[in-house]
Amino acid sequence: MTSLLASLAASVLGVALLAAIPAQASERRQGGKLVLTDGISTIEGTAGGGLATWSVISGAETQDGIGGSVHATYVALPDFDLASFGGAVGLSNRVELSYAHQAFDTRAAGAALGLGRGFTFKQDILGAKLRLVGDAVYDQDKLLPQISIGMQYKIASNGPVIRAIGGRAARGVDFYAAATKLILSKSLLIGATVRFTKANQFGLLGFGGDRNDHYRPQFEGSLGRLLTSNLVIGGEYRTKPSNLGFSREQNVWDGFAAWSFDRHATLTAAYTDLGDIATVRGQRGALVSLQGRF
Repeated sequence: MTSLLASLAASVLGVALLAAIPAQASERRQGGKLVLTDGISTIEGTAGGGLATWSVISGAETQDGIGGSVHATYVALPDFDLASFGGAVGLSNRVELSYAHQAFDTRAAGAALGLGRGFTFKQDILGAKLRLVGDAVYDQDKLLPQISIGMQYKIASNGPVIRAIGGRAARGVDFYAAATKLILSKSLLIGATVRFTKANQFGLLGFGGDRNDHYRPQFEGSLGRLLTSNLVIGGEYRTKPSNLGFSREQNVWDGFAAWSFDRHATLTAAYTDLGDIATVRGQRGALVSLQGRF
């Protein structure tokens, strides 16, 4: 199974890199993308909102350049903390390659769960995204949204613990298709993503479980409104599979504000509800993220 997933990942990356090579020089660059139109960095490292992946490509450059971003994100919950940091590179506004490292600190809840106080689940995420059709900024006269496909290869730590709680594997691959429409005349952004995944708690608790070990489609939706050229507010909703018998997962959501206080830097704050986590109920708290872009 691991070799099959590796082959699939290599195929996606190969197609993406070939697609990133323009057939001829373009006249479109004109100084780069509009601020905030490449989104911020999700907790999984891709361009999007805090929770939901968008079809846009990371970085400030358009199809004549190479751009990118780096991020540091912290989610403070009543009983847990989640930290994520990483970066992404956008090639010719066609391909995005991303990396994120996550650390999920169980704090005092770790002792109650029998793991030990401060036990930390960790995960590394390698991502690739390919823009197929559309341009969220330039296609204002078209109904067609920008559409991208992508994958994320997730490598969770603590394999023995994951298997002890019913998880089937410590590594897995998510596949997704994302559509994003920016309506500049209304200052609106609308996004929808379908993700095929077996991940437990985004992959931090492994993949598959005693209740289910099959890929299931999940939905990610985003709605944002530009209040000014450098400030957007909005919300996201994301469904998740519930594969583990010992603890059912709930869908998650957030309400966010992203402020680009400099052309190359964005600060995001959000109120987020991550539901019940590992039998600990009501994990609602604050998300803060700082992103640099080039």
